[in-house]
Amino acid sequence: MDSISETRLQQVNPVLSEKIHTLATMLELEGIIFRVTQGLRTWAEQAALYAQGRTTPGNIVTNAPPGYSYHQFGLAVDVVPMDQDPPQPDWNIQHPVWKRIIAVGESLGLVSGSCFSTIKDWPHFQYTDGVFPESPNDELRQVLQNEGLEAIWQELARKISVV
Repeated sequence: MDSISETRLQQVNPVLSEKIHTLATMLELEGIIFRVTQGLRTWAEQAALYAQGRTTPGNIVTNAPPGYSYHQFGLAVDVVPMDQDPPQPDWNIQHPVWKRIIAVGESLGLVSGSCFSTIKDWPHFQYTDGVFPESPNDELRQVLQNEGLEAIWQELARKISVV
């Protein structure tokens, strides 16, 4: 995995980081290389993405206003396959490699944004293990604001251990 991806993975939940490393290792055996393009996001970064196509130029890329994306909780990453030499992002979601990345990611217990009901978010994977809702709720936002990322990660680990 390249240094850009490694830097981004250092900021997210350690279990998510481990799963993304496993995904990379499994796919590399098939000749598929990807880059982590997004990891942890600030509220301002999420606000800017949400404004895109609404109050700022560009296409709408998310339905998640600040506080409603697991990127802000360190529980989501976006990836893109790297194709060509020198490596370049391949954003063509019709390329079969995208389906393979999603299939392997889901086999590792990650939730793929390609399954979202409104905007299909092909690059997105989140680690919520079925114990957190599809999008962060008021309770999770409150924990994040009052206690920080570690408290969110501890709550996820606690809920997983009782399931």
